[in-house]
Amino acid sequence: GHGSGPAPGHGTDPPAPQRVLFPPTFSVSEIKNKQRRHFMFLRWKQQQRKEKLALKKKRRKEREALGDKAPPKAIPKTIENQRVYDETTVDPNDEEVAFDEATDEFAPYFNRQTVPKILITTSDRPRGRTVRFCEQLATVIPNSHVYYRRGLALKRIIPQCIARDFTDLMVINEDRKIPNGLVLSHLPDGPTAHFRMSSVRLRKEIKRKGKEPTAHVPEVILNNFTTRLGHSIGRMFAALFPHDPQFIGRQVATFHNQRDYIFFRFHRYIFKSEKKVGIQELGPRFTLKLRSLQKGTFDSKFGEYEWIHKRREMDTNRRKFHL
Repeated sequence: GHGSGPAPGHGTDPPAPQRVLFPPTFSVSEIKNKQRRHFMFLRWKQQQRKEKLALKKKRRKEREALGDKAPPKAIPKTIENQRVYDETTVDPNDEEVAFDEATDEFAPYFNRQTVPKILITTSDRPRGRTVRFCEQLATVIPNSHVYYRRGLALKRIIPQCIARDFTDLMVINEDRKIPNGLVLSHLPDGPTAHFRMSSVRLRKEIKRKGKEPTAHVPEVILNNFTTRLGHSIGRMFAALFPHDPQFIGRQVATFHNQRDYIFFRFHRYIFKSEKKVGIQELGPRFTLKLRSLQKGTFDSKFGEYEWIHKRREMDTNRRKFHL
């Protein structure tokens, strides 16, 4: 390009060994002209990219030359693997945790004494999108029933649910027609979790989606629920689904926790051959963030809270996670 360095000297100067594009103290932000500044910035980015690639190539060559003696590849630092240690992280062999879980509110489900039966309801007088979301959620969770709420208080719904053997109550809240919250209450004795819900994608908004889900019981995958609180939440999600997945349906519901955001996805496997397997997303998908966990069933006034997310106090470090 033009003007990418000093003008060459007149005859007497030795050729410069390597032209430096930018003097070391030069900063692109000093350029007053916006277009020129933008152009130079792009050029600088390009140079950075070139240098990075060259370094990568050089390293690869060195590794190949060393063969088996090459040092192991460096593991990049990520927010996840630099996570601040949480003293409530559960050790799989912890007897105290095992005892607590054998006697907690989900024990009857895990001991197969109860069969999940879920009531999915909405905030008062739901609008189109929330209605469709509830319908699609009901195709993901077996034995779930959708009830559209009109003016009936949750306090009144819960005793009716318990009388009819519902094991869980899910309430989808909305704001300006967009689903934005989930209250999950385990019946009859709680606990109740309140989540913020975001990034809801309905089936028709998912690209390359599979055919409608079948009525088979899906497998459930719970990833990264490592602390005591995480365990409680994981058990809560597990208890929504019947115990024995029907593998013939090849459907799997995933709750993946990453940095305290819980990503929900619903997929179907496609076996292309004995070795190759593909997955198709069926939808819906959404993201949850835990707001609070409360003992007992839904009680906004007098509920006893086990955990409330207080951002100012708790999130003092970007690498501190609670689940």
